[in-house]
Amino acid sequence: MLRTLDISDMLIIDRLELEFQPGLNVLTGETGAGKSILLDALGFVLGWRGRAELVRQGAEQGEVVASFDLSPGHPAIAVLEEAGLPVDDELILRRVNTSDGRKTAWVNDRRCSGEVLRALSETLIELHGQHDDRGLLNPRGHRAILDAFAGCDDARADTRARWREMGQARKALADAEAVMEAIRAEEEFLRHAVAECDALDPKAGEEAELDTRRRQMQGAERIREDVQRAYQGLGHDGAEGTLSDAIRWLDGVAEQAEGTLDAPLAALSRALGELDEASDGIVRALEVMQFNPTDLEETEERLFAIRALARKHGISVDVLPGFAGDLRAKLAALDAGEADLGRLRAELAAAETAYETAAQTLRAARVAAAKNLDTAVMQELAPLKMERAVFATQVGDEAPGPEGFDAVAFSVATNPGAPAGALNKIASGGELSRFLLALKVCLTREQSGLTMIFDEIDRGVGGATADAVGRRLSALAAGGQVLVVTHSPQVAALGAHHWRVEKRVSGEMTTSTVVPLEQDARVDEIARMLAGDTITDQARGAAIALLAG
Repeated sequence: MLRTLDISDMLIIDRLELEFQPGLNVLTGETGAGKSILLDALGFVLGWRGRAELVRQGAEQGEVVASFDLSPGHPAIAVLEEAGLPVDDELILRRVNTSDGRKTAWVNDRRCSGEVLRALSETLIELHGQHDDRGLLNPRGHRAILDAFAGCDDARADTRARWREMGQARKALADAEAVMEAIRAEEEFLRHAVAECDALDPKAGEEAELDTRRRQMQGAERIREDVQRAYQGLGHDGAEGTLSDAIRWLDGVAEQAEGTLDAPLAALSRALGELDEASDGIVRALEVMQFNPTDLEETEERLFAIRALARKHGISVDVLPGFAGDLRAKLAALDAGEADLGRLRAELAAAETAYETAAQTLRAARVAAAKNLDTAVMQELAPLKMERAVFATQVGDEAPGPEGFDAVAFSVATNPGAPAGALNKIASGGELSRFLLALKVCLTREQSGLTMIFDEIDRGVGGATADAVGRRLSALAAGGQVLVVTHSPQVAALGAHHWRVEKRVSGEMTTSTVVPLEQDARVDEIARMLAGDTITDQARGAAIALLAG
């Protein structure tokens, strides 16, 4: 509930402090007195987009401060908590506009953005006027209005969730189909490449092993003849035989040499042992060098085949086994792809069915609520002297979306037999005001803590109809707060609190101020509204009668 509004140096207001009350608050005044300036100032502190130039001429900056009382559980509290702002039972909004156009805002003495102000404003204030475009007259907002009346938040949330799941299922299928299409484009290559890899079946580290064996066989082929000749030179017909003969000869004469041949004989014996060991090593080497001539050819063929396969695919030999595994995985994905696509198509079909079910449930709630809304509005139109008008909520089809596939539009017929049409095209100014008021009464029955502002919504009506409008506004304000800017004396007389907006000229300075009116002043103001500039006794009498109800 709006409690206070302080305005400094804004437009033609130098300093103004207002204290509003619960119930019906009326603001009256002559045309041009500055009533719209109050709404501009309030809209400024709430972050609404409005006039670009707001600072009073000659002032360095303008400032507006608005305070609101918050009841426990008020929707503004959730906005404050989400923004990390202090929460109290009093909400103070302050916004400054400098002469060079810079705007700065505070919420409970903490800096905040215009977005936070606007989010708070949606929970604090509703502004309605004859040319209302904030939802009631905008066909794009009719569905949200009907949903609010129906209280189908759960059904709408379920539909939105099903829509999101359907989108995810559709994307998963599209991504899988794209992958499959790419794999199918290289299917022939994959099958041929996998066949080549399977036929060759390269192993990790195999190239190095083959290359070592190849070099060994090539080297053995070149040196084996010399090694064989060396073995023969060391054998019985060579060095071994010569040493044996020398030992036998020396041994036969050693006794006669009186020990002088003992050392040579020992050395020759050791040499013979070393010669035997050398011969054994050469034999083993010859055995290693022994290979089938076709082994070299086969080793070279496999080595060259592995290297050629790696070059063909532009990779190193070391990664060839892993590459082959990747090719097999792609081919396996292709072979299993149709089954995966079938599963994804089934999941999408299930998601579409779930969305259809949720949207149909939401539609049923909307259709039922539309009938109830029509009945409620028609009941409100009778006291507003429009008992013969017809209000209808049309629920039609539109492209499916996150909130279902229903198009909602309000249509009216102002006279029996007259064609129905869009609310903002069929109704005249006065009729439109009463349709808006009737809708608002129906839509706010369950709301609390919201301040509603009606800007000349009674324009174009008078007499008994104006009185009926005032009584509906008064009923709407019961237990809440309604601010009405009005030129209707019947509406003004029904206000619980009354302010007059005045324009004053001092020298060359024009300012606007707001004066709270007590009983006698209210009589004069309502008499002025009835009679014009010259207030007669008859006008005062009529004013007193209006105030008496």
